[in-house]
Amino acid sequence: MNYLEFEKPLAEIEGKAEELRALGRANKEMDVEKEAAALDKKADTLLKDLYKDLSPWRKCLVARHPDRPHCKDYIDGLFTEFTPLAGDRNFADDHAVMGGLARFNDQAVVVIGHEKGSDTKTRIERNFGMARPEGYRKAIRLMDLADRFGLPVVTLIDTPGAYPGKGAEERGQSEAIAQSTAKCLAIGVPLVSVVIGEGGSGGAVAFATANRIAMLEHSIYSVISPEGCASILWKDAEKMREAAEALRLTAQDLQKLGVIDRIIKEPMGGAQRGPKETVEAVGKAIETMLKELSGKKPDALVKDRRQKFLDMGSKGLAA
Repeated sequence: MNYLEFEKPLAEIEGKAEELRALGRANKEMDVEKEAAALDKKADTLLKDLYKDLSPWRKCLVARHPDRPHCKDYIDGLFTEFTPLAGDRNFADDHAVMGGLARFNDQAVVVIGHEKGSDTKTRIERNFGMARPEGYRKAIRLMDLADRFGLPVVTLIDTPGAYPGKGAEERGQSEAIAQSTAKCLAIGVPLVSVVIGEGGSGGAVAFATANRIAMLEHSIYSVISPEGCASILWKDAEKMREAAEALRLTAQDLQKLGVIDRIIKEPMGGAQRGPKETVEAVGKAIETMLKELSGKKPDALVKDRRQKFLDMGSKGLAA
């Protein structure tokens, strides 16, 4: 288990409990279970206290936790017959974006998502979930395919933002993001999105301009990272805590503002402490959202989606 900065006291208690059990395993005559159980109880209480009322900055840390389930985990756990489709038919295949045909509860769908990778090798291969223009163009191609064959689209959002490198800008990063966002608004099939970790900037909006948007309890969704915001406003990235407060990037704030439709509860201690339960909870949310849109005609779906985003401004001003 990787512990976050604010979880260090918890790491010490759980570490001591494990040390005691290791001693007990090495020496069968030692009875350590009672003392270890007391430490477990203390750790459970501390865990609840730590996660009872997380600050926005701490939610950022949890949303970025390397052990949270990633896009690939959700695809493996919720979808069957997944057939990945590669390339944008223009330049290359972007490994930061996964996508293809699959079945969800035996219904044919198109699934698209950001994949950060789970170890050093795959994180580099996946560019830490930061898509280049070809990733967004691949998503456009998949959404066109879904629209042509009447397949619902499910998107899984987990990116710090679009890749800001020179090559990406030369190949039309902003245009690709805009085209992907426009395609989300135009397709006549149900489109549902789940923010499973970070929903960073236009890189997230390009996949999440959907009929229904859900967020995991400790995920974040914002126009800019707290560090980036602090660097611009205060010329000091260390003011990221203040920026996180001001950005209103938590699922709870965004539901109040009407940006998202539902919050998916995470296990105590975050998705990283219960990956299987989290994947199942996301599956139930996707099922519910697709049922809400089932039977709607293409024109109604497009109108519903556009109106959703038009209404956000009025709700945001009222809040």
